[in-house]
Amino acid sequence: MATARLDRQLRIPGWNQQSLAHARIGIVGDADRLASLYIVSAAALGLNQLVVIAPRLDPALIDTAHQVNPDLHLVHVEGFFTHPVLEDVFTGCQVLVDLSQYGLANKLLLAQGSRAHLPVLRGFVHVLADQQGFKIFTYLRGREWQELEQLVSPHNLPGQPLDDGVLDIIVAGIVLEETKNLLMGQPVSTEVIAYQRPFLPPLLNHPRICVVGAGALGNFIGLGLAFAGATDITFVDFDVVELTNLNRQVFLVDALGHNKAEALSARLNQLFALRSRAWPVACDRDTDFSPYHIIFDGVDNFETRIILSEKCQAQQKILISGGSDVAAGQVVVYDPAQPGPTPAELLGLAGIVGRRRTKPNLHPRASCQYRPDPAVIMTNQIIAGFMVEAYRRLLNGDQPANIFYESSREKKF
Repeated sequence: MATARLDRQLRIPGWNQQSLAHARIGIVGDADRLASLYIVSAAALGLNQLVVIAPRLDPALIDTAHQVNPDLHLVHVEGFFTHPVLEDVFTGCQVLVDLSQYGLANKLLLAQGSRAHLPVLRGFVHVLADQQGFKIFTYLRGREWQELEQLVSPHNLPGQPLDDGVLDIIVAGIVLEETKNLLMGQPVSTEVIAYQRPFLPPLLNHPRICVVGAGALGNFIGLGLAFAGATDITFVDFDVVELTNLNRQVFLVDALGHNKAEALSARLNQLFALRSRAWPVACDRDTDFSPYHIIFDGVDNFETRIILSEKCQAQQKILISGGSDVAAGQVVVYDPAQPGPTPAELLGLAGIVGRRRTKPNLHPRASCQYRPDPAVIMTNQIIAGFMVEAYRRLLNGDQPANIFYESSREKKF
């Protein structure tokens, strides 16, 4: 069953699932959601042995992790990493993941990594004056350079952590991508991966939202919107859940054979008290989006993305369009209040479709059963996180730049 669930990533050239399955990962978390998000995604990827020191974990996310990966062996030591004696908890670990926000843990883990020749992955969300963002860095012995100072929190002891679930989704995805690279002997970033923008106050009023596509992107778009406080969401998808979806569509784990939109809506309503609903139809030129103010495009075929661009342009709707593959993705925003091309126009999707030898495929099941392409969880959660980040910036009066992410580049976006 595990092989079938992981089928889409096993199709990636050079993929080494055994290096993930047999690895032991040590994680230090804080009193926020970041460690829990990393755990659920790591479980979906097929990491089976995780040891965590954190004061608490999110029960809903940890339950999802165990459901999506029955082989997961998770050891949780409740508390903060504040003394060298706790280093013994990480005996046998190949990678240390530091998701904490207090300097004592940062220093202890860097010291342990240096002594034991272990890589230390550091990822955290931060607020500096009126700026907010995140930083991620992979420490290897020999990288004792000045920029390491950026990775040590100015607050030496545990305090009230910054809990930004949307940025946490992105950070967890990038840190897991770096974890995978370390375990498979692939290159990791040699520079600090950083993102920063003006501080965003919490949104008090959310418009009616339609998320087209309840697959890999849709799962994390829905989660990010829940973290952002949105509740009035409609998920559109005609597809049904298959076993091979579950290496990345984590909230559909108990819904094999059921409609994706209905399963995702029900699961997120249960976990996060949303008022979301499902619309189990195939999106085509007759689909009516007039009741909605903002459309999220989380589909994986160009024909439907063209339709969404054309309909949002005609009806003057905001469209946040995301696309992803194994190692790259993009977020393109169409705001009718600002001059500019639609996502389909910017990406040249009509030309791509026109050059295909076969007829456009608008089959409602085209995404999975008829297109068994390689796919992993990390790119999907990173792109979905940036899609919700664009939504928050738009509603706060900011004009977000389009995001073009590529995991193999030093400058990721």
